[in-house]
Amino acid sequence: MVHSVNDFVITVATANGSGSQSSNSILVRSLFAMGLPVGGKNLFPSNIQGLPTWYSIRVNASGFTARKAKADIVVAMNPASMSADISRLKSDGVFIFPAESKGRPEIPAGVESIEVPFRKIVDSVTDSVRLKKLLVNMVYVGVLAELLNIPQSILESVTKHQFKGKESIVDVNVRALLAGREYARQELSGVQFPYRAEIMQHAPTRSINDVLIDGNTAAAMGLLFGGCTVVAWYPITPSSSIVETFTELAESHRVAANGERNFAVVQAEDELASIAMVVGAGWAGARACTTTSGPGLSLMGEAAGLCYYAEIPAVIWDVQRVGPSTGLPTRTMQGDLLSAYYLSHGDTKHAVLIPGTPAECYEFGQLAFDLAERLQTLVIVLSDLDLGMNLHISPRFTYPEKPMDRGKVLNAEDLTKRGAFSRYLDSDGDGIPYRTLTGTAHPLAAYFTRGTGHDEAGNYSEDATVYQANMERLSRKFATAAQLAPKPKVHLTQAATVGLLYYGSTHEAIAEVQALLNNAGVLVNLLRLSALPFSAEVYEFIQQQKMVFVIEQNRDAQLLSILRAELPQVSSRCHSVLHCNGLPVEAAAVAEMILTHLHLAAPEVNT
Repeated sequence: MVHSVNDFVITVATANGSGSQSSNSILVRSLFAMGLPVGGKNLFPSNIQGLPTWYSIRVNASGFTARKAKADIVVAMNPASMSADISRLKSDGVFIFPAESKGRPEIPAGVESIEVPFRKIVDSVTDSVRLKKLLVNMVYVGVLAELLNIPQSILESVTKHQFKGKESIVDVNVRALLAGREYARQELSGVQFPYRAEIMQHAPTRSINDVLIDGNTAAAMGLLFGGCTVVAWYPITPSSSIVETFTELAESHRVAANGERNFAVVQAEDELASIAMVVGAGWAGARACTTTSGPGLSLMGEAAGLCYYAEIPAVIWDVQRVGPSTGLPTRTMQGDLLSAYYLSHGDTKHAVLIPGTPAECYEFGQLAFDLAERLQTLVIVLSDLDLGMNLHISPRFTYPEKPMDRGKVLNAEDLTKRGAFSRYLDSDGDGIPYRTLTGTAHPLAAYFTRGTGHDEAGNYSEDATVYQANMERLSRKFATAAQLAPKPKVHLTQAATVGLLYYGSTHEAIAEVQALLNNAGVLVNLLRLSALPFSAEVYEFIQQQKMVFVIEQNRDAQLLSILRAELPQVSSRCHSVLHCNGLPVEAAAVAEMILTHLHLAAPEVNT
C-alpha cells in the first residue's frame, strides 16, 4: 500500500571507486525529468581506497530538497557499511540489500527488508567480469525504477544523455536496467512498496525550463561569460572541477577559426604562484581568476595584500571545505569567511561575494570581475562543497545583457583631455582612483605600481601623513564596495519579530526551516546575505527584529563575529545557530536549535 507519493529520501551505499556515480546520476536525473523537485548529494570519503560512500536523493513535492538525517529507502550495496547503513534508515523504512551478502544483516522490527540477487541478475546481462562490477549499479537503478514506477522511456533517455559520446555502452547499460526492472516486476510484485514517484506537470517550485546542475559547473560558465581570459590554479578538492569545466568550455568557445586561443589556463606549481600570476594578469588588464579551497587560500595571503594595496583587479573563487589545516576535502563547511574577509596582513579587507544557488554562481562569474575592475581590488567568491559539487535545481541561465564594467580606465584620448594623471588620486570622493592599462600610447599613461608606501602619483613615500591618507582613502573605497555589491535577499512576514540571517548553501534548507517553525507557531523574517561588506539593508533588518538567529556552517560563529565588529549597535540581538559536522545542513536540526533557544517544543518532524 502506497502511503507516500513524491516524498521520500533514497540513500545508496556503495564503495568508493565502484562506478556508482553514473548510475546515481541517472536515477536522480530521471526523477528530475519527471518534473519532481529533487536534489542529489554525494557523500564520499577523502581517499580512493574503496571506503564507504553514500549518495542521497531527496524528492519532495513541496520543493524541500535539503539533506535529511534519515532515509526512507536504503540500497546497501557495500557489505562493509551495512550495519551503519541500517542506522541511517527510518524506523519504518525499506532496506534493499544483495542476497549474496555474507551473513544476513540484523533487520530492526518495523523495517521492510528486500533481498535482491544482484550478482545473478547481472550475470544474465554480460559475461565480462569488468563490466559486471559496473553494471550491478544499473541493476539497482532498474529495481528502484520498477518499485517507484519511474517510466522506462525516461530512464533510457537519461541513460543515452549520460553516456553521450560513449554510445557503444548505452545498450548494455539499458539491458542492465531492464534486467533489474524485470526482476522486480516478477519477483517483488507481492511487496507492498510504500513509496511512489508520479510525474508532476506543475510542481510549485519547478519550472519547465529548470536545469539540474552543480555550482562548480555554473561557476565555470559564469567565468566564461564574465570575460575571464586568464586562469592560474593549483588543483585542490573541491574546486578543481571549475577550472576543468572552464577549460572545456573555453576550448569550444574561445578558439578562433585559425586556431588562435584567446585564453590561458596555467597550472602553477602551488597556490602562491597561481595568485601571483593572476595579480600580474590583472595588472596587465586581463580578467584573471584562480580557484582554490581553504588550505590554498591561506597560502595566497601575501599576494592578496599586494593586490589590495597596489589596487589591482583580481578574483579568487574559494570552494570551502572542512578545516582547519587540510581538514576533510570531501566534506562541506563555511569556515573561510573570516579568512577571506581579512586575508593578508595589516589593515586589509576584501569584498566577498557569497552565492547561495547555482544561478548565483553563474551570475557572480561576471559580477566578481565587474566589482574587481570597478573597485580595482581583489574580490573573493565564497562557495562551498555542497553548493559546488552537488546537484541542485536551478532556473535556466540566460546570456548576460549587462555590459562588462571595466571601471575607471583612461585611454589616450581621456589623458589628452585631462592633461594630467595621478594613479592614486581620489578625484570623485568614492575612494577609487583612475587607472590606465598597459600599452596605452600616451606619455601620461605610465606609473609605478608599488606594494610599498606611495603618494597619489605613485611615487615612493614613507611620510606618515601620506600613508595615513592613503589608508583612509582605501577605507572610503571599501565603503563604496558596500554600495556596489549585491544586496541581501530579504523576505518579511507580517507580524514576525524573529529573523533568520543566513548565507551560502544553507539557503537550500531555509524554506523547510521556516515551515517547521511556522508549525510550532513561530513566524520569521528572512535575510540571505550575498556579500560583504554589509550594506545598509543588513543593519535595517536586524534593527527591525527582536531577535535574529545567525545560521552558519562553522564552529566559531564567524559571521556573527563580523557583525559584532561592524554593527555593534544591533548585534546584541543576534544569536548563533551553528552546524559544523561537515555534512550538508539539515532543516529539522536547525529548527530544533532555534526552538530550543526560544524555549519552545520542537514539532513532530518526519525524519
